[in-house]
Amino acid sequence: MATEALGQAQRLANGDAAPPAGQSLRAWIGLGANLGDRGAAMAQALQQLAGSAGVAVQAVSSLYSSRPVDSSGPDYLNAVAELRTSLSAQQLLHLLQQLELAAGRERPYRNAPRTLDLDVLLYADIDTSIAMPDLQVPHPRMWQRAFVLAPLQELAPAWVSEAQLQPLLPQGVQRSQGPDWWR
Repeated sequence: MATEALGQAQRLANGDAAPPAGQSLRAWIGLGANLGDRGAAMAQALQQLAGSAGVAVQAVSSLYSSRPVDSSGPDYLNAVAELRTSLSAQQLLHLLQQLELAAGRERPYRNAPRTLDLDVLLYADIDTSIAMPDLQVPHPRMWQRAFVLAPLQELAPAWVSEAQLQPLLPQGVQRSQGPDWWR
């Protein structure tokens, strides 16, 4: 039994293993946009996720506005969503990337302004680590971004303390709408 659990943990850490048949795991994704109708693009992505095979939207944080970090352009809208998924972390990433492309996402340079940005922040739980060329979990910069930690704190308060969030507040993140903004 312990060997089976260790094997499953190693497969999850590879990012390419889905949960066992008939089971699902929790995953948290970050949503953001700073071009076009930002809120509509994010709401549409959540609705598309909710209608995707192997994905159920469990909870969505409030909507936050923030200045760009390490970038330029208009202010962002950001949120975090908790999902249940039977997809592997890699499959979830590919689904998110398809939704970004459908929303007109372009990648002309690193941290370019975007119509939609979807990131896998956490997969399975806070202790699961995945290191693949195109996917790292936990998201490598999430602990440095108030626009990720403030909405994540709403959904998983035990994982984000005020002490972690306070030093990041000068980044200029502000709650702009409650959690029903996407419906």
